[in-house]
Amino acid sequence: MPFDIHRPRPFALAIFMILACAISSKARAADVQTITVAGGCFWCVESDFESVPGVIEAVSGFSGGNVANPTYKQVVNGGTGHIEAVQITYDADKVQLRSLLDAFFRSIDPTDAGGQFCDRGRSYTTAIFASGSDAQVAEAAKSAAQSALGQTIVTPILPEGPFYAADAYHQDYYKQSDVILTRFGPRKKSEAYKRYRVACGRDARVQQLWGSAAPFTKKYVN
Repeated sequence: MPFDIHRPRPFALAIFMILACAISSKARAADVQTITVAGGCFWCVESDFESVPGVIEAVSGFSGGNVANPTYKQVVNGGTGHIEAVQITYDADKVQLRSLLDAFFRSIDPTDAGGQFCDRGRSYTTAIFASGSDAQVAEAAKSAAQSALGQTIVTPILPEGPFYAADAYHQDYYKQSDVILTRFGPRKKSEAYKRYRVACGRDARVQQLWGSAAPFTKKYVN
């Protein structure tokens, strides 16, 4: 019987199935986790953590309040109890939660209970939203950060609750090319973001506090 080139050989088919199963198993094995943190302006936290290897996505939004699906305007005007937060989705096989939280504490001013940098008020305060073992990791990271800083850290570890994503306008603000009108004139969102971040003094203060331990300031402080 002549060989049929259109019929797969049993050996080749077996190898293909083994490889397919291995790839599928590897995809299923990815340990995808989330943690929600608040560090003042959510654009800055989102920008910082999307640069971390192992982080899959960072989404700007709100947490800690008592109103379902709040709008940005409602939150900044007060009354909903929410604060600006970022939900970080990460591959726990590539980056550990403790590493993320160590970086988080060193990317904010955790001694400030009234807001962050030029952004003042409840909606800009800091927090980590975590429960169970994640809360234990957060407490350990907080304790270590306080020892390293030598000052009292006021950032609370709050129970994990509903997270509401902000509208599309506020997502990935730091890399959007849409042109908006600013006090500097028409600017791309990405450029307006950089100007805001520097003018707000975020990275200058973080570097003052943490020095070379600050993981994200090099792009914004000479």
